[in-house]
Amino acid sequence: MPTPIIRSYDFGYQAIEGAMSTSDMSQTSDGRARRVDARANRSRILDVAEEVFGKGGESASTEEVARLAGVGIATVFRHFPTKAALLQAVLVRRFDRLREQAEALLDTTDPGSAFFDFFRHLVADAATKIAISEALLDAGGDSDGDAIHASNGLRRAVGALLQHAQQAGAVRDDVELPEVYALLVATSRAAAHADLDEEVKARALVIVFDGLAPHPTARVQTHRPEPSQLDGRAST
Repeated sequence: MPTPIIRSYDFGYQAIEGAMSTSDMSQTSDGRARRVDARANRSRILDVAEEVFGKGGESASTEEVARLAGVGIATVFRHFPTKAALLQAVLVRRFDRLREQAEALLDTTDPGSAFFDFFRHLVADAATKIAISEALLDAGGDSDGDAIHASNGLRRAVGALLQHAQQAGAVRDDVELPEVYALLVATSRAAAHADLDEEVKARALVIVFDGLAPHPTARVQTHRPEPSQLDGRAST
């Protein structure tokens, strides 16, 4: 019986598709290289913008970003059509990075230390974040844009760290995320704007952390004076 001849149309199609001229291959390679360069430029612009606006705030400029990134201003605006768009992207990336750091701490064996250390880290990071946020508002950025959604993602991650710390008995169980986040925002703004030295910041955090820590007895006890004391005060 003769051996059947098997023709693979799949292989044949691939062979035809793969038969590219040297010119086609060169164009494909050039296009891939341009995309890699574009991604590298975008990443470098964001890195520099985070540093420039984190230090200079609303007074910093996209021209300075372009100069320090080693690209033309046209390249900056090709990636980010407006200053607000650039700042929005910087904040989104910053919030996403912080969220990822918080999420990475959820598997730690010491949830209490993870929560308090990350709280401390956010306070230390606040000055740069606030400067970029104020620059975004000054540039007419969208108050309900991508940065707000990224910020909410960070808030949820902090909430998860708080919950884990409470379950481990490291944080008092009668506080919730809204008041803890209010403490975090207030402490961060004080650290960023009040020109506090490091020792004062450290002591302030000790006070905040002591207030969040569980205590063996009731934290707030109402002093009930004896009737004799009341009578005494009334007679004076």
